[in-house]
Amino acid sequence: MNEKAIVRVRQVMKTHFDIVDGLSTIAEALSTMRHKDTKCLIVKKRHEDDEYGIVMISDIAHQVLARDRAPERVNIYEVMSKPVITINPEMDIRYASRLFTHFGLSRAPVVDASRNVIGIVSLTDMVFKGMMGAV
Repeated sequence: MNEKAIVRVRQVMKTHFDIVDGLSTIAEALSTMRHKDTKCLIVKKRHEDDEYGIVMISDIAHQVLARDRAPERVNIYEVMSKPVITINPEMDIRYASRLFTHFGLSRAPVVDASRNVIGIVSLTDMVFKGMMGAV
């Protein structure tokens, strides 16, 4: 019997990501990004019972750039999605991929048991790192 090895989200996620405050402006957030190849920003919780948010670069393009809004005058909370669907690091990438497909996601934060963001996973990560690494 030929069993496939299970590839976990933890194995394919990116551990480098940028986290911003929801009150920051788009201009401030973009200027403080440490990982220039990022496609999204995680928005911090305001308190323990709050939830994380996410801002995709595409959200900024559609809601700020395309509408000719001044990035210095638009706050992150105005364009973010919140609450965000999070992924367990131990999830099999096949199930994560199904979840992404079902909800129309391209990437999501990976959250540990303590509810802390430990990474970001994308469909691209799952396909290229997961499938190609397993071949």
